Parts: sequence; structure tokens; C-alpha cells
Amino acid sequence: MIAPLAKLIDWSVLQARVTLNLLKSGRPHANGRSPRLEEALQFLKGPDFIPVKTKPAAVEFIPNKSGVHFQFPSPRPCDIAENNVVHGRLYRCAGFWQECPTIILLHGGRIIQDHHGSMGYRFGYPSIARRCNRAGFNAATLEAPYHFQRQPRHSGAMGPDYLRSAEAAAQAIAEIRALTGWLLGEGCPAVALWGVSMGGWHAGLTVCRDARLTAIVMTVPAVCSNPSISERILWRSVRETWREQRVAEEKLDMTPFNLTRSRPVIAKGNILLIEGIHDLLHPRESIEELWQLWGQPAIWRLPHGHHSFMVAPGLTGRVLRWLAPRLDKLALRTGRTISLPN
Repeated sequence: MIAPLAKLIDWSVLQARVTLNLLKSGRPHANGRSPRLEEALQFLKGPDFIPVKTKPAAVEFIPNKSGVHFQFPSPRPCDIAENNVVHGRLYRCAGFWQECPTIILLHGGRIIQDHHGSMGYRFGYPSIARRCNRAGFNAATLEAPYHFQRQPRHSGAMGPDYLRSAEAAAQAIAEIRALTGWLLGEGCPAVALWGVSMGGWHAGLTVCRDARLTAIVMTVPAVCSNPSISERILWRSVRETWREQRVAEEKLDMTPFNLTRSRPVIAKGNILLIEGIHDLLHPRESIEELWQLWGQPAIWRLPHGHHSFMVAPGLTGRVLRWLAPRLDKLALRTGRTISLPN
């Protein structure tokens, strides 16, 4: 994609997002008034952020939903009831789906703040899931905390809160690990994560704690805070407030919120980073730093911005071809045929 166009798309989405947040919640909090920062730092640095073990999810499939939609109680419940039920979809391969590897697709969005989540999850992921099925893989999707059906019913119930953000990240990781445990318990020979943006960040946090995963793909992942975002905001008062929040963000970057402060517990040959050369939201410098600190796993540096990946031609097929030899070792041993997309 042409660099100016990719950057214009990212810049436009950023302005629209800031405007929407202003309309919903007013002027953002400056650092001095941001609630519960110290509590968040203590939580992130403690053992309760990501416990050693997580029980398998108690998955229940919803009747009259074609056997695809499921839900289970969150293993890390909070004080908002609608956020304590995890919603997802499982697209099974035909036949004995338990004999096939599963790819968990993790969508983008924001941690909290009454955000509606990724359009790609609503409309693009079902298509990606069907391509996974044709390649011989099950595909599962999860709604991240405070997204879609999990948003608070009362408008304005959410606001800037560092502790709630930290707890939402811990909740998301626990739910991914719980679903992984259920899939492995059902007999699936391997589980991989493929996350985009916030989903890539969730995948990275998870793979630093859970060695049961076979492979992960992180597309334009959030790695740490991005100080340059504030300089691209049109509204002066909002821009200055975001600058004031840098002190808090720098403190958060000294915790496991920053992916560069942790290391994966699976082989680097099973990790793929996908970087957008023209990305304005999660710039390539942070992904390059992560790549170096994680031992230089596979990385694709593609001529896209953060949001133009939604129309990147051939990316799904290319990712599935990368995953195939890592996930389908059973097929390689038994001679089972897989059909990879072009």
C-alpha cells in the first residue's frame, strides 16, 4: 500500500476515536487525576496478575445457534456482571474436529472505556475461520473483556481507570488460557493464537506464561505505550492532557504491560511477528525492539499501516501456510491431507 494512504487511514481513525471518546466521556483525565495508578502498578508486579495455573473453561454451546456459539464463566470475574460471561464461536472442521489443531483468533480494540471492538471481528473473522477449516484447522474466536456483548449496560459505567485496565488484561489472558485448556482436554493436538493489535498484545502476554501453546502469530501488536500518538491529536486541550498521561504510561511500561519485559516460553521458531512499516498506532520501532529481545523470531515487515492490514491481499493464506507445518505435525506423521489456501 502507498505509504501516505496507509498513514492517512491510521491518522483519520485516531481522530475519529478521540472524537468518539470525547462525546461519550468528556475530557480525559490528566495523570494527576487518573484513578488507581499505584494499585495497578502493584497488581501488575505481583503474582496475581497472571497465576501459574488456570482451570479449563466450562464451555457450553448455546442452543439454536448452529452449534457454533459458546460461552463460559470468566475465570477472573469482576464487579460488572455482563463482563463475567465469555462469549465465543467455534468453527469446527468436518468430521472428527477433536483430531484437528485449533487456531484461536483474537481481535483488536481497546482495553476498556466502553469501546465497541473491532469491525474485523464482527465481519472478517467468520471468513478467516472458514479458510482455517478448509486448511484442516478448527478456528475459535473470543470476545475480549468489555467488548461487544460484554460491555456494561449503563452508559458511562466505564472510564479511565488504570487498575481496571490491568485487571481486564489479566482477565483476557486467563480466558485465553482457559479455552486453550478446554480445547486440549477435548483432544485437539495443538492450539495456536493469532492476534491483531490488542489481540496480538494478549497473545504475547499469554505466550510468556503458557507453554502449552504450539505457535502464535502477532499482527501489528501493541508492545508498549506510544508517546507519539498525543502529537497527532488535533485538539490542543486533549493533546496536552495525553502528554500529561505520559508519566503514568512510563510507569506502566516498567511492568509486564510492556511485552519487552517478558520472554516467551515456547520456541522462537513457532513465533511470527507481522509489522506494519507505516503503522502510526503501534510503530515499528517497538516491534523491532521486541523482535530483538525475543531472540529474532520470524518477522514479516509489510508495507501497511495499522488499519490497512484489513485489506492486505493474501495475508490469511500466507499465515496459514506458515502455521501448517508447526500445527499439523500429526498430519505429517500420518499422511493426512491438508488443503492450504493460496
